[in-house]
Amino acid sequence: MPETAAAAQPAAPIAKRVDSVIESEHGNRVDPYQWLRDDDRNDPDMLAYLNAENAYKDAYYQRLNPIAETLGQEMRARIKEDDSSVPVLEDGFWYYSRFEEGKQYPIYARRKSNMDAPEQVLLDGNQMASDSAYFAIGNFQVTRDGKTMAYATDYVGRRQYSIKFKNLETGADLPGQIDNVSGNMVWAADNQTLFYVNDNEETLLPYQLFRYRLGEDVAKAKLIYEEKDTTFYTSISLSKSQKYLVLALSSTLTDESRVLDAANPLGEFKLFRARERGLEYQIDHMDGHFYVRTNLADAGKKSENFRLMRVKDQKELANTANWETLVEHDPSALLEGFELFMGKIALERRSEGLRKISVLDLQSGKSELIQADDPSYVMNLISTPDLNNLKLRYRYDSLTAPGSVLQLDLQTGSRTVLKQDPILGEFNASDYESQYRQAKARDGTLVPVSIVYKKSTTLDGTAPLYVYAYGSYGSSTDPYFSANRLSLLNRGFVFAIAHIRGGQEMGRAWYEDGKLLKKINTFTDFIDVTQYLVDQRFGASDRVFAMGGSAGGLLMGAVVNMAPEKYRGVVAHVPFVDVVTTMLDESIPLTTGEFDEWGNPKQKAYYDYMLSYSPYDQVKAQNYPAMLVTTGLHDSQVQYWEPAKWVAKLRHMKTDSNPLLFKVNMEAGHGGRSGRFDRLKEVAQEYAFVLDLAKP
Repeated sequence: MPETAAAAQPAAPIAKRVDSVIESEHGNRVDPYQWLRDDDRNDPDMLAYLNAENAYKDAYYQRLNPIAETLGQEMRARIKEDDSSVPVLEDGFWYYSRFEEGKQYPIYARRKSNMDAPEQVLLDGNQMASDSAYFAIGNFQVTRDGKTMAYATDYVGRRQYSIKFKNLETGADLPGQIDNVSGNMVWAADNQTLFYVNDNEETLLPYQLFRYRLGEDVAKAKLIYEEKDTTFYTSISLSKSQKYLVLALSSTLTDESRVLDAANPLGEFKLFRARERGLEYQIDHMDGHFYVRTNLADAGKKSENFRLMRVKDQKELANTANWETLVEHDPSALLEGFELFMGKIALERRSEGLRKISVLDLQSGKSELIQADDPSYVMNLISTPDLNNLKLRYRYDSLTAPGSVLQLDLQTGSRTVLKQDPILGEFNASDYESQYRQAKARDGTLVPVSIVYKKSTTLDGTAPLYVYAYGSYGSSTDPYFSANRLSLLNRGFVFAIAHIRGGQEMGRAWYEDGKLLKKINTFTDFIDVTQYLVDQRFGASDRVFAMGGSAGGLLMGAVVNMAPEKYRGVVAHVPFVDVVTTMLDESIPLTTGEFDEWGNPKQKAYYDYMLSYSPYDQVKAQNYPAMLVTTGLHDSQVQYWEPAKWVAKLRHMKTDSNPLLFKVNMEAGHGGRSGRFDRLKEVAQEYAFVLDLAKP
């Protein structure tokens, strides 16, 4: 693999080594870079090192800035800057969001009764952000009478929100501010009582449900429920019938729900079905019944792909003998979600790697599939609040055409395109082509691959190839359209999505085969897909690039340790790379909720297995591809010190002279920059890095 070095590049920062002992009953490890962890984020030596890495990256980019600027302008030129969302009718108001030309943040607004009525701006993100380096509106909820709004904002990027209140009749802010919460909240039917979820200040785990009465001192908010099991996450929602508040307690493998009549906010939540290890379920309510998506076993057989059941709300809910099956378990199709309409249910199911939607008629029991226009596509249900509005909305995407919001009239069967994402400039979908392939993994498993390229690109084994994957938490990577990606495709790149094990593209078993003590399948699948694409002449063997973020960054870290020779360059965004140390430390945000995904390293089998693939622990003296690594100082999901330690160790161990760049956003968290144009700049920098390396 050719090596690449930037001309006149200053010497790379070298982090000092201070040996620390990471203790475990299964063996202690010496970590020379643990000193980079500072929970307060103010250690001068740590900050000096991160700033030095940024300066080194900036020096490298002096040569790349012109192409990054060109890419950013291209991407921005494709955006309709004064765009707006499709309005949604709720409680007599049409709600929507819109952008204004040249501005970074959305404006949330509504109109009463119809879209010709005067606009009322609820939140203007541009005014609220002001000169803040980071800003996000996490959520907002309006009372059913339309008079009061609660909204959550984050000015740091750590996803710790503050809730404020607004009188929508006068536009005035109301007294009271609730800090350090998850942003998850819902109003009761009395228009006065707000239920919200509080985060643990240290771990950021959402674990407490509070009840707050509008106008009272926020210090008097009443704790309603506290989850003691640190592997569970707490959330609150309102059923689609608006009759029940639903308190959901969820871990990776187990669920428990409690319900409360929304008209009786001072009442007690009633247990729906007690948690049972391995039993998953989610509920909604309509017409006197709770509807349940669950993997509840049927006649002793596990329903791993889930089925849909219901139970009358007047019966004993916890007794599953009262649960009636509406949609049987299908071993070839994963039931991912559902949306209730009076007399009908829309089902989101995944089969043959594709996400599809069908409609079940509750009276006849018949189900009908919504037809698609492409061989490879993705459909997503869009939630709408009114049970009696029999117009189903869904999003339709493919790799070659911009996404659309469609509406299906469930009474007449007519289908209407409400909006197609606008792509400005010289774009013609017919100029691009996609393929759906299956690559054979080393154990014989066929791994789906979605591929897109411009038709003018010759598939003769000379094109640059960019491969992306995620492969964790059962999160499937669907073949969505990307306007930004056109900047690569128009320059001759082939882009591929590897649907590796660890997601759920091929059903629940696909996830189970890529987690815990089978996690390495995720990494070898990616490597084998890469080799397949090269063998099939989709890309040149010396011009292959890979990208992943978060758990996909873990994937990148494992891949460059296992098969560095297969990649010219790798981009790892906010990578989870220090697996063992993080999973041993339950004080780190979100750790305990991850045990069912990665395993608990306090158990020797999991400790040894994690250690065998942990990217940080497996760094060795060998040649590595060129790499761009990113993080945010305030990241709450993957702490900044994981990639910082990884980069420092790579610099110490690697034997090549390929560029290793570390970009630290000192003012943001896991999601990077908050403004829509600032985000484009980050994508443009990534693409500039790759395009430069892809030169023959």
